Amino acid sequence: MELVFEKLGGLIPAVIQDDGTKEILMLGFVNSESLALTQRSGEVHFFSRSRNKLWKKGETSGHVLRVKEVRVDCDADALLIRVENLGPGVCHEGYRSCFFRELRPDGTAQIVEPLQFDPKSVYEKKGAE
Repeated sequence: MELVFEKLGGLIPAVIQDDGTKEILMLGFVNSESLALTQRSGEVHFFSRSRNKLWKKGETSGHVLRVKEVRVDCDADALLIRVENLGPGVCHEGYRSCFFRELRPDGTAQIVEPLQFDPKSVYEKKGAE
């Protein structure tokens, strides 16, 4: 299948979903190279827009995302990657999901999920994922 990488300058958004709980864990971006690495290794690789390089989820934290299934949307320009999460969380701020805040109607945000791990102990002097 031919994916449409051109819309976002060579990148496709990838929604990461826990295969067991169906919880959305994070949103990342893949390019053709990181997607090929993901498919070969069975572990999720992304392209970092801020660092302009490939990275494997878990390379710093050990919180690896093992691929269970990859789905493509109807326009072939977004992915849903269902994973087994091999760690207490995926968020570099210490939460299970990157979606740990609720945006309120008044524009404020409130943390609605419990902290799962101490991010300083995982990422200090290693660099955030």
